[in-house]
Amino acid sequence: MKSKFKIEVPGGSGKILLHACCAPCSGAIVEYLFRNGYRPVIFYSNSNIVPFTEYGLRLSEVLRYAGEFGLEVVEDNYDHDAWRACTAGLEAEPERGSRCLECFKQRLLRAAEYAAGHGFEVLTTTLASSRWKSLEQVNEAGEWACSQVNGVTWWPQNWRKGGLQDRRNEIIREQNFYNQLYCGCEFSMRAVDSQRTGSEEPSEAL
Repeated sequence: MKSKFKIEVPGGSGKILLHACCAPCSGAIVEYLFRNGYRPVIFYSNSNIVPFTEYGLRLSEVLRYAGEFGLEVVEDNYDHDAWRACTAGLEAEPERGSRCLECFKQRLLRAAEYAAGHGFEVLTTTLASSRWKSLEQVNEAGEWACSQVNGVTWWPQNWRKGGLQDRRNEIIREQNFYNQLYCGCEFSMRAVDSQRTGSEEPSEAL
């Protein structure tokens, strides 16, 4: 894959933990890192996803794709009740609202804690690849999460740049990924259901 930009890993570290939300959002990022000499460990921490069968489907696709590169995938504990507790009172918030920020904080804190405990120096996330997400929220959550632990630097890479957005969509088709149309939680599912009755329907994963 030819890319129009060069990444700059904070501190030049090769010890990267990549939080992954799903295979469609991971595809171009994993490929790009691998082809540029990096072997990130993938951290799957997504207790927001319901039902659990959906969680399993998304995990299986991440495992399948990572296996093509020989990359390790670490699965975090699934605890949707804990996720609901951290977003309590924000159920009526719209997508990209304050509930999403708290969701990102919860998942990225789990990733930062794992990184700190296992010698990773840099943390980044595939959440930054989706045009349905607020990059500002993703980076605010990542900076906050890394500030809660020692020795882990947040890497605020915009993974939509340099042709990676187009490559993302190509890989989805090439791999025939299971490509969900809602972010994962019951509230994002409600938002997509509402959009389906209107004029706009997402054509890619939230």
